Amino acid sequence: MKPVIQEEVSGCGIAVCAAIAGTRYAEAKRVANRLGIDASNRLLWSETAYVRALLREFGIRMSPEEMPFTSWEALPNKALLAVKWHLEQGKPFWHWVIFSREDGDAKVLDSKKALKSNVRRDFGRMRPKWYIEVYD
Repeated sequence: MKPVIQEEVSGCGIAVCAAIAGTRYAEAKRVANRLGIDASNRLLWSETAYVRALLREFGIRMSPEEMPFTSWEALPNKALLAVKWHLEQGKPFWHWVIFSREDGDAKVLDSKKALKSNVRRDFGRMRPKWYIEVYD
């Protein structure tokens, strides 16, 4: 799996779906728009329903519930992570990233455009709040 760079400020949800589905951002955005999902909608940072709907449209199966993050070692081999979790006027917001473990190699795929590398292994700097397991 390769990172997909988000093309809009609030496009991290679309970008992680594109990466998991193995498609380009533009294609994931086209499918999202057809489903009524728009990157300008800040709820992409605040609700899981939009990302879940987009993944389902691509035929991707995932856990029906969010699980609290306890440790990097305890994560499943593929998961969506909520990082940079915070409250704004009592409403939760976060940034979507993907955790992937293949052949013992753990990494986080981060869609943020400004990063030097979108493949991250600086686990101590990231503070996940919870995750959604993605099934192969």
